[in-house]
Amino acid sequence: MPTAQPSGQKPPVPGARIPLSGSGGCPCRPAPTVPASPVPASPIPASCPLWASLDFELHSEKFYKWTSSSLEKKTFLRMQRPQEHGQEAELQEGLSAFQEVTPEEATAVLALLEEHEPLLNHSVAFAEHLGQELQGLEEANLRAIISSEQQVAQLLSALDEALAEVGRVEETLRVCDELLEAVRQQMEHIHRDSSLLHRLASNRTRLMDEIVFLTSQLQLSQEHHTALSRADLSSPAAIRACTAAAQALSSCMDLPIHPSYRKLQAVAEQLILFETLKQNFESAFIHHITNIFELQGNSQAPALGHSVAVPSHGPHHEELLPYTPLMAWLKNTSPALFWDLPKVYSQNLGRLYEREIKALFEQAKMSLSGRRKGSLQETWEKPTGTRQPRWSFPRSRESQEDTLARGNIGRVLEQVLSEIQPLCTSEQQFLQEFFWLGCNSMELQALEGSATKGGEPMAPPEDPPHTKTRSQPEEATTHLLSEIFSCLEPELRAFLDVCSTLHPLGCLQVLVTLSDSVFGTWGPSSAPPLSFLDSLLGNVLLLAKSNFNKCIGTLCKEIEEARPPSRMRGGVLPCVSRFQELLASSEEMLRTSQRRGELDKAQLRLASSVFSSINSLSSANLKVNTDMVMMENFHHIHNFLCQRNIPCLESKKREAKQRSREHMEKYVTTHVGQPLERLKNFFEGVKARLAQGVKEEEVSFQLAYSKQELRKVVEKYPGKEVKRALETLYRTIHKHLSPEENLLPVVWQAMEQGFIRQYREFEDLIQRCYAGAGIALDFTMEDLLSYFNSITTSNM
Repeated sequence: MPTAQPSGQKPPVPGARIPLSGSGGCPCRPAPTVPASPVPASPIPASCPLWASLDFELHSEKFYKWTSSSLEKKTFLRMQRPQEHGQEAELQEGLSAFQEVTPEEATAVLALLEEHEPLLNHSVAFAEHLGQELQGLEEANLRAIISSEQQVAQLLSALDEALAEVGRVEETLRVCDELLEAVRQQMEHIHRDSSLLHRLASNRTRLMDEIVFLTSQLQLSQEHHTALSRADLSSPAAIRACTAAAQALSSCMDLPIHPSYRKLQAVAEQLILFETLKQNFESAFIHHITNIFELQGNSQAPALGHSVAVPSHGPHHEELLPYTPLMAWLKNTSPALFWDLPKVYSQNLGRLYEREIKALFEQAKMSLSGRRKGSLQETWEKPTGTRQPRWSFPRSRESQEDTLARGNIGRVLEQVLSEIQPLCTSEQQFLQEFFWLGCNSMELQALEGSATKGGEPMAPPEDPPHTKTRSQPEEATTHLLSEIFSCLEPELRAFLDVCSTLHPLGCLQVLVTLSDSVFGTWGPSSAPPLSFLDSLLGNVLLLAKSNFNKCIGTLCKEIEEARPPSRMRGGVLPCVSRFQELLASSEEMLRTSQRRGELDKAQLRLASSVFSSINSLSSANLKVNTDMVMMENFHHIHNFLCQRNIPCLESKKREAKQRSREHMEKYVTTHVGQPLERLKNFFEGVKARLAQGVKEEEVSFQLAYSKQELRKVVEKYPGKEVKRALETLYRTIHKHLSPEENLLPVVWQAMEQGFIRQYREFEDLIQRCYAGAGIALDFTMEDLLSYFNSITTSNM
């Protein structure tokens, strides 16, 4: 290890920077200042003289000298660099913690520097001067302390006296605290006593309030008690008194009291008294209202003469409406007893409605036929097998009666429906009002207080249609009405069957009238939506549609299977006349109605059946010309449809026109060759040869179609013979046609056009196949036109 020789001074503080210089001095660098702690030093060139000597010097406040080997010296020098870096880091930390001097301090430092400005260039002298001033200040401080020793002794004496006084104060405070502890205990005792007194007063007040509450709220007045005990419901005033008493009783019984109060004997006895009054009054009220139901159900309807009408049930409803608040009270207090009353009502009133409805329909049936009951019954019970087919209309006086019967069907059915509608509607409204259908228990509790406002019963609030969805009350109302009017639908169905038997299209009249009723064409007096009557009429309307479709199906089948008479001489077929009358009747029925859906389908079915029946004439063995009959009937249908202008039959109208034209052309084609039959046959053969490929100039060389044969045929048809043949043809056409349709001019005009076309065809074939032969027909085009004009003029 190197050894250091101190030069009479203390060793340096570790970490101080020590100036380092070699013994011989290094010419390449100055002696560096290295930290005492070893740090890695930057490499030093080996050529430096510092490495050559084994001695090195460190300059500090004191001078030291070490002697070491070359290796130890190198190691020591390498260790100086890290120590120097470490000291720099410490210096940076010190600088970061340095506080900036204040302006006063800066002013003082500047003043000091100005004062000692001559000494600034001599730092040692300046430091010595500052040290002397510091020493002077310290001596002054010591003298000031020594001079104030007496004052310090006085201060210490005062402090001792203060401590003694503090001890005496603490003792006094301790005695006071002991005295206050006794006072505090007494005050706490007084506070507890005051709190108990306050609680006692509060409990007494609450107890008095509860007693007053029970005695006042659980007390039923003597007036109400008497009204409930007597249960007198014979007059409106008595009913109002009972209603008010019942509501007061409900208020007492529904009073929200603590369950423990019910164990009190007085409260229990009062509640038992209320329950007894309630049960006795319920029994009396139910008995009374049941008697009213039975009396109304057994009452006889007043005689209404021979008019189709039903008695009004307004008096019955007015008799029961004063009991509406009591019904609400019963529904709220005893639902099980309440729901037995609608059943009793439906059973009793159902008998009354059954008698009235049957009488209504009996009178309606008599109004349809204008006969007495006995003959009417025979008419309904007559076997259907003896009646005429549906498609054969009665004639003369029977036809007039049939038309009257058809008119009566709609009128009487409208009267029946106009009587049934207010009957069902008023009954439905009464049931909803009287039995509070549509109000639950919560609504009843809210409405009971206002049900007798002003001493008069008030109706339950009516909701506008479609504002609330109340499926269960509506079902209850519908079920109740179904029981009351249990005979209405069967009677109405039977009456509609009677209407259908009076006229072949009676079912259509029924369908039209029911449609108008169901879809509300009667205006504001129609039944409310979703009512019992709408449901019933909807079911009957479906039945009427089914009956109408069956009727139309039967008519179509009878029309298709109908055969014309064997001695038929042409004209309009019975099925066509029947179709025309059916359309006229149906259009008359629907004159004021806008619902044509079912009728349009029926008319299309009937038209198709009539067309099928006409087409079947082609296979029938008739003594008249089939084409002419078919042409006349299709023409008749077309003219009728043009007059009626029925939109759904536009396609049938066009088809009838087309078929009429086709059969007329077929008839003309068949008969146009009769006046010149041999000429027609000759030229038919010529056209056949041309069709087989024979050249036009070679036809005359055919033996059967030579020029000589043509001259023989032409000579047989002079002008007079042609005119005579045309007159015969005119008489034949006149015989085939019926005078009703007046189609002779039309057919004769078509025949003229066909004959002219045939003449031109003959002339064309002569010019083509017999050119230069000098052969020509004996009559010209002008002659033909004059023949037709002469025949037409002579038969006008």
